[in-house]
Amino acid sequence: MTLFQSIADKVRQLLKSQRKPDGDQLPREIDVQRFESIIGHRIHQPHFFVEALLHRSYLQYQDLKEKKSNERLEFLGDSVLNLIVGEYLYDHYPDAEEGELTKLRSRLVSRKALSVYARQLNLEEFMFVSTSAAQSLEKGSDSILADAYEAVIAAIYLDSGYEAAKKFVERQVLGALRSGILGTADENYKSILLEHAQAHALGVPKYSIIKEEGPDHDRTFTVEVIVGEKRGGVGVGKTKKEAEQAAAMRALEKIENANLNTSE
Repeated sequence: MTLFQSIADKVRQLLKSQRKPDGDQLPREIDVQRFESIIGHRIHQPHFFVEALLHRSYLQYQDLKEKKSNERLEFLGDSVLNLIVGEYLYDHYPDAEEGELTKLRSRLVSRKALSVYARQLNLEEFMFVSTSAAQSLEKGSDSILADAYEAVIAAIYLDSGYEAAKKFVERQVLGALRSGILGTADENYKSILLEHAQAHALGVPKYSIIKEEGPDHDRTFTVEVIVGEKRGGVGVGKTKKEAEQAAAMRALEKIENANLNTSE
C-alpha cells in the first residue's frame, strides 16, 4: 500500500460510519497508480493530493470539521497556472502584442477550458464529493472540476516544485493549442443550439430556472431548456449564464445522439 493510499484510507475511515446528508455511500476507491499515470506525476507528498480532491461538500461530516477542502489549493493553483501560461505564451509567441497574449491566456485558463482539461483526465472519478455535487458534475457544471484542476496544479507545485507543475500544465496547454480544443472550450453552446433550432423550424429555445440553491453570495442555478415542445437538457452553474450554457450543451448532446426528435 502506498502512502497516498494510506492517507486516502484514513479519510475514508473517518467517513466510514457516517452517511452523507443526501443519503449516499462513500465514493469508490482511489486507483493511485492510475491517478499518477493520468497526471503524469510521481507523488511524494500525498496529503496535498488528498486535499486537492476534497470538495467542500464533503466537510459536512462532523469528523471532518478540522479537514480542509481544496479551496486554498485552488487559490494557489490559479496563480501558478497564470504564471506558467503567461511565461509559455511570452516565449512561444514573440511577435504577439500584449492584448493578443491576454486574450489567448484568458481562453486557455477560462473555467470552461479548465473543466475540459479536467474531463480529459477523468478527474471527477477521483474526487471526494457529495451526491448533490456529483449531480452538478453530471449536469455539466464547470466550477467544481475547474477548481479541482487548479488545486491539483498547486498540489504538484507543493509536492515537487515549479518545473513539475510547469510540465503538467504545458502538456495540456500544448495539446489544446495543437488539437483545437480551445474552440471547444470557448464554444457558445446557446448560439449553436439557436442556429439548430431555427434551421429545423423549432423556434427560439426557451430557458427557465427550475432551482436556485445556496446563500446569496454563493448561489447555484439549475436551468432547463425547451427546444420546440421538447425538453432539451438541464444544466447547473454558479451563474444563470453558465447554467444556460450547460443546458444548451446537454441539448446538443441529445441531438447528436438522436435522442431529441427534431423532425417534429
